[in-house]
Amino acid sequence: MRDPASRSFRWPQLAAHPFDPILCALLLTGIALVLLLPFARGPHPLLGWLPLWLVGMPAAAWWALHRFRLPAWPMLPARPAIRPRRVAAAPWRRRQALPRRRLRAA
Repeated sequence: MRDPASRSFRWPQLAAHPFDPILCALLLTGIALVLLLPFARGPHPLLGWLPLWLVGMPAAAWWALHRFRLPAWPMLPARPAIRPRRVAAAPWRRRQALPRRRLRAA
């Protein structure tokens, strides 16, 4: 029998989307442009910050195409609940019963 800690959750495979290779190619091209061309790392007067449009937006679109799934992390074994330690209280001491006073009739 396999150890439950070694099991990891696997997402079901989805049918390949036609935009998947296009977005992957755009993302890899954008990464190459940002790494190789210095002007692709700065702002553009009309578009704004170019790494956002060359890397960030294709990466977000590709992630959205895959329905925002995160990678499957290995499941950690469940740790037992740890109870806080009780502080040892002083033992209760019984007081000796004092004799009761009788009320005097006035």
